[in-house]
Formats: sequence, structure tokens, C-alpha cells
Amino acid sequence: MIAGGQMLGSNQPVIIHMLDIEPAAEILKGVKMELLDGAFPLLKGVIATTDVIEACQGVDIAIMLGGFPHRKGDNKDLIFKNVGIYKAQASALEQHADPNCKVLVVAHPANTNALILKKFAPLIPDENITSLTRLDHNRALNQISEALNVHVGDVRNVIIWGNHSSNLYPDANHATVDMGAGHKPVRELISDYQWLNTEFITNVQHRGEAIIKARRLSSSFSTASAACDHMRDWILGTPKGTWVSMGVHSDGSYGIQPGLIYSFPVICEKGEWSIFAKEKMDAVERALVEEKTVAYSCLH
Repeated sequence: MIAGGQMLGSNQPVIIHMLDIEPAAEILKGVKMELLDGAFPLLKGVIATTDVIEACQGVDIAIMLGGFPHRKGDNKDLIFKNVGIYKAQASALEQHADPNCKVLVVAHPANTNALILKKFAPLIPDENITSLTRLDHNRALNQISEALNVHVGDVRNVIIWGNHSSNLYPDANHATVDMGAGHKPVRELISDYQWLNTEFITNVQHRGEAIIKARRLSSSFSTASAACDHMRDWILGTPKGTWVSMGVHSDGSYGIQPGLIYSFPVICEKGEWSIFAKEKMDAVERALVEEKTVAYSCLH
């Protein structure tokens, strides 16, 4: 996806640095072969290495996929084991990556791994370290599109609060659907509030488990697609009138403890994200209510 321009656009050449552990060196070599055989016009080079310093040298974007494998019920042990991994990678990024390198942590638990990375790389700006909740955001969009039998591209402005786990909270209260003659609130279009307040939430929370049960493997393509969506919107900007979900450094917005990596609704412009303020969200809601009133008045 990156080599084909889906992450940074069709005019942005890329050099891909791939890092893995020593036992996976031959597999990594095979991935490099496949990338080169893809003959991607935008791909200007591939570095496949087990040396973290070589991997981080001069990079503008770091997507952190690696972490100790997750097993059910071992989150504390998982965090402990990931500290060593992220300490080494954080140090290498801080010393050898571009000073404005943008970091996306994907490996579970992503929010906490991002926090660990931030702790061991204090010179990387707080706003440049993020975690992936776009996968959950996309899952929420899909649930709504299926419920309404509309195209997923016509649904926008769901919110994922919290972190990528079964405790996340998918929020459709401000989501809208493009009906061709304007956007309508999801809560107007879905009359089954019971579904929105129960099944919709649990479907998103446990979608990963459902995929593992169905294919005996965790989600891969959808995770990769979400990572590309996250970076593309961050760097190239979110569409006007649209926010997306990103795990970012909390500034205390919405009453969330400052300093946590937490998933908020954000808008992106010129390579920078900002948390969409509650006051603006309320204003969007008021505008939709006004549009509804005008539209209904035209029916009489």
C-alpha cells in the first residue's frame, strides 16, 4: 500500500526501511524481493535490516508494528516485555530519525506502547507520537453502513474514545450519512436505539475476536489499511467537515488526564492534528438540527 501511493499519495516517492528480529532476517529478505518485483514507480529504495539504528536512519515516518505477541489475559506481562523493545527503538528513533519524524504505534497495547516510546524518547515532540485506533473507527463506519445499506464512504464522524481494546467506546452520536441531498444524523436514520446503544458498541469492541475466530488469524489487511488511512490523513489532511479517530497525547480535553495517549476525534491540516473541541461538535449538531428544521418546513 505504501509503495503503491495509498498512504502518501500518487506523487510521493518513498524509500521503505523494514526492521525485524534476527531470526526473521531471511523472511524479511523475501519481503524485500516481493516489493522490488512489484516494480512500483514510487518505490525508490528498500532497506531490510535487523539493525535498529540502520532502520531508523533519517526516516520521516515510523510505523511501529513490532511487539511481544499478545496472549489472552496477559496484559501486564505484555507491557513489561514490550518496555525493552520500545526502549531500544525509542532511543534509535530519537537519535537517528528526522527530528520531525511522525510515529504511529500499532502493536498491542498500542496506547501504552506509545506512552513507553514517548518516555524513552523525550526529544521527539509529544504531538509526533500517536497510536492506532483508526481500525476501530473504520469498523464502526462499516457497522453503520451495513445497518443502513449505504456505502461506507458516505458515513462519517464516528468517534472512538479510549484505546484499541475491548474497553474502547465507539460513539455514533455525531455521525452522519451523506444521503445525496445533505448529511443526516445516524441517530435519525437508525430508529433502533437499542442496537446503537448495545450491539453496535459490542460489535466494534469485539470485531477483532470475531475475525480471529473466522480465519484463525488476527486482522492484517484491515489493520494495514487503517495504518495507511491514519498516516495519510495526518500528513495530507482530513476532508473538510470530517474528523477521524487517533490515539494522541491528551491535553486535558474532554476531562481526560493530561499526558495519556488516548483516542479522540481529531482534524488534521498541514501535517498537524488537533483535537476537535466539544464546542465545535455542539455547533455541528446545532447546524444539523437547523438544516432538519428547514428541510421539514419545505415538506408542508
